[in-house]
Amino acid sequence: MIALERARDAAPRHGSVREALGRAYYGAGRPAAAGAEFAEAIEIDPTNDYAHFGLALCLARGGERTRALGHLRLAIAMRPGNPAYRRALSRVEHQATAPPPGRDTGGPEAAGGPEGSGPSTADPGPPGGRA
Repeated sequence: MIALERARDAAPRHGSVREALGRAYYGAGRPAAAGAEFAEAIEIDPTNDYAHFGLALCLARGGERTRALGHLRLAIAMRPGNPAYRRALSRVEHQATAPPPGRDTGGPEAAGGPEGSGPSTADPGPPGGRA
C-alpha cells in the first residue's frame, strides 16, 4: 500500500493509481479511505466503471445506499455484462428496502438472529477484479 500511496503522491492525476489504491484500502478494511480514492478516480475519469462500483460499495457499507445505487447503476450502464456489478446492485437494492438493523421486526428469526451474528448485510462484498 505504501508504494501505491507514493505513486499517488507522485502522480495525483492518474486515475488508475487512484483506483488501485482504492482497491487496496477497501481490501484492508478502510472503506472511507477507499471511497475517497474511488471518488478521485471518478473525478479524473468519469467513465471509470470500476471506480463507480468501488465507490458504491464504500457508500453502501457506510449506509449511504441511495448514493450507492446511483453509482452502481452508472457502472452497469458502462459495463452491462459485468455480473459482479449486477449482484452488488441487487444486494444494495434489497438493503435499501430492508428495515434498519436493530429494529424490532418480530423476533430473532425475522431479524436474522442476534445482533452481530453472521456477516454484515451493509457490505455487499469486496471489490473484485474486472469481468
